Amino acid sequence: MSENNNHDCGCGCDNHDHEFEEMETITLTLEDDSELECGVLGIFDVPTENKEYIALVNLEDEQVLLYRYIEDENDKEVFELGSIETDEEFENVSNVFQEIFVDEDIE
Repeated sequence: MSENNNHDCGCGCDNHDHEFEEMETITLTLEDDSELECGVLGIFDVPTENKEYIALVNLEDEQVLLYRYIEDENDKEVFELGSIETDEEFENVSNVFQEIFVDEDIE
């Protein structure tokens, strides 16, 4: 993602990035018990994997994070993040992410 310092947002500011202001956020607890606030870019299917995945963006450095998305069957508000297990799975997920989120921004 690029920094957007020159924009016409209508707020009267001249150096402020509104890109993440209305994005739903979640807080991840990492293995070292530190917390990382992330914006939810979206949840998407990867047909070759027959699973759902979630794309998150670290709000501090704008790095995109991809995880398996595992929804609780009984409570749609509850979900779990899973690891992408293999290089092949990661490549498939990355390709679909690219098609949905990156190529869409280019058009």
